[in-house]
Amino acid sequence: MDTTLRDGEQTSGVSFSSPEKLTIAKLLLEELHVDRIEIASARVSEGEFQAVRNITDWASENGYIDRVEVLTFVDGVQSINWMKEAGAKVQNLLTKGSLNHLTHQLKKTPEQHFSEIKSVIELAKKEGITTNVYLEDWSNGMRNSQEYVFQFLEFLATQPVVRILLPDTLGVLTPRETFEYFSKITAKYPDLHFDFHAHNDYDLSVANVMESIKAGAKGLHLTVNGMGERAGNAPLASVVAVIKDFFNEEVEISVKEEALYSVSKLIETFSGIRIPANKPIVGENVFTQTAGIHADGDNKNNLYFNDLLPERFGRKRKYALGKTSGKANIEKNLQELGLKLNNEDLKKVTQRIIELGDKKELVTKEDLPYIISDVLNSNSYQEKITIDSYVLTHSKGLNPSTTVSILIDGERFEEHAQGDGQFDAFMNALGKLYKRKKMVLPKLVDYAVRIPPGSTSDALCETIITWENGEKRFITRGLDSDQTVSAIKATQRMLNI
Repeated sequence: MDTTLRDGEQTSGVSFSSPEKLTIAKLLLEELHVDRIEIASARVSEGEFQAVRNITDWASENGYIDRVEVLTFVDGVQSINWMKEAGAKVQNLLTKGSLNHLTHQLKKTPEQHFSEIKSVIELAKKEGITTNVYLEDWSNGMRNSQEYVFQFLEFLATQPVVRILLPDTLGVLTPRETFEYFSKITAKYPDLHFDFHAHNDYDLSVANVMESIKAGAKGLHLTVNGMGERAGNAPLASVVAVIKDFFNEEVEISVKEEALYSVSKLIETFSGIRIPANKPIVGENVFTQTAGIHADGDNKNNLYFNDLLPERFGRKRKYALGKTSGKANIEKNLQELGLKLNNEDLKKVTQRIIELGDKKELVTKEDLPYIISDVLNSNSYQEKITIDSYVLTHSKGLNPSTTVSILIDGERFEEHAQGDGQFDAFMNALGKLYKRKKMVLPKLVDYAVRIPPGSTSDALCETIITWENGEKRFITRGLDSDQTVSAIKATQRMLNI
């Protein structure tokens, strides 16, 4: 059962609109193929009522109404009446699963509580509403008041209840406890259907889910991206992968793995809660190899592959480009682009990427052709002129200025100038130097700046400058993470040409 629309929406700061809820419900049932969805809590707000009404209308028309569930309360006729008006047919009745909650929150005896629950279940049955029962704080109930929990289960065994839902409400269980408590219950009540609802406060939700399966749980409550209160709930994508890979002979599930990533990204957009880049299965970086040794191993009989192949989840493996990537990562990216370099050129390109990585710049596959062009073109002429150093200033209320030092055939020259911008000031300083040397500086006739098309990084900025020298026009390019510096690199090439 996916509870993204109910428990997941209890993530701090998250509130799905009615159209978003309907869209998510459709995706969960029709694209992901989850078995059931819990979509709301009864009696929350008018907006929540309308959202539920929209979903139940759609579900009724498409044969899903028995797979749509709503959290209800032991409140006499109120929740049931709300369910009837909203068109919902399955209630998940919230009850007290620990003596501590019952005594201090409700201030009632077990007998009083059971009597009220029985009345709600009977009323639901009369109205054609199916009942599942939540034992809130069940995990602490098993730790501190097992006698009460089993007294409660004895009562529920006599009731027309389809499923008993056992939540680790505060996310406090260890895997050992999960197995122990579930085993005790399933051994005593082998014919009852028990669901496990895990929270992730100790980052143990997936491990606890695994233990509940071993101990006989017949249902799991999960959320997309692990959304939920505090540290969230057990994440759907991780649990699906675990079941497919470690319980495939014992457990059959219908969830379509290849739809997990796209649904995950949509929920990220609707909720505004960003998926951590390293979140298993759906995180941006989890199928990205960064270390060059891993890419090298992938080239040699897939030495660094495991069963979590990205294609299972509608994704592709990537090879990051940075200071640790090495030649193997670069070769992998070149293969995808249909490019091949000889060893000498590959070394030069690798060195440039390492330099960018040292600056903490992120380089993407789309940047590669531009880096290759920049690195390999830089050696196509003899450099007699080097822009040795420069200072660029830009201050409010003052004209931008540049001090530049250049080497011409080994002789150093320095000049300072102002301009309308930093690059304009740089060109003015250069003009002064050339005038002193009685040399002619080509005229700048066009200046264009862009990032490599398709690049999602901020690593590179390409400046393309067209120059005119007498009747001859020619173009130079510069590549750098800084726009002005890329223009200066293009200018140094012009000076040498």
